Amino acid sequence: MELLDSITSLLSSEGMKDVIRNGGYIALFLIIFAETGLLIGFFLPGDSLLVTTGLLIATGVVDMNIYLLNILLIAAAIIGDAVGYYIGKKMGQKLYEKPDGKIFKREHIIKTHEFYEKHGGKTIIIARFIPIVRTFAPVVAGAADMTYKKFATFNIIGGVLWITSTTFLGYGLGNTIPNVTDYLHYIIGVVILLSILPPIIEILKERKRRRLLRAEQAQAAQQ
Repeated sequence: MELLDSITSLLSSEGMKDVIRNGGYIALFLIIFAETGLLIGFFLPGDSLLVTTGLLIATGVVDMNIYLLNILLIAAAIIGDAVGYYIGKKMGQKLYEKPDGKIFKREHIIKTHEFYEKHGGKTIIIARFIPIVRTFAPVVAGAADMTYKKFATFNIIGGVLWITSTTFLGYGLGNTIPNVTDYLHYIIGVVILLSILPPIIEILKERKRRRLLRAEQAQAAQQ
């Protein structure tokens, strides 16, 4: 319950404000690193936290430098994915046999593997913008024996695109919308919705494909 309460608090607009104000660069660096590099970090609110940080910097709520922030968090994202890659490289197929725990769920690895099979190396870039998948994608890449040189290229491109697009989105909103902090909880809600939309679409498409396949099999059986 304590962990659940902490997660719920962090996902709220006031919880994010507190983390950004009180934790500053160090807290943000550690959160981005944990979400991308540690298997237990999948629940962390990367997208919404980054957008909120950019917004709070633009409105002067927090005294941080947007450019320094980007440099630090790009480094955190790249290092995090590299750690995830080496975890996958070391554990290999054992990951798929690892029993479920209070936080770790084997289905996250399996779903990410399916995503990786569909999109290949580009998964490392695409996954940056999809919660949960971004945590497990580098691990799956390591377990799948992707060469580190290839992985590092996708890792750097994805890290730069993810951090800059989200922080500067928030920064732009903060500079263009009057009293934008009054609507912060709505903005966070929209960001969370947009970030979970791709996996929802994928799930619906997969269910449709399976229904069509079952229908075709039923037709074939009747003939």
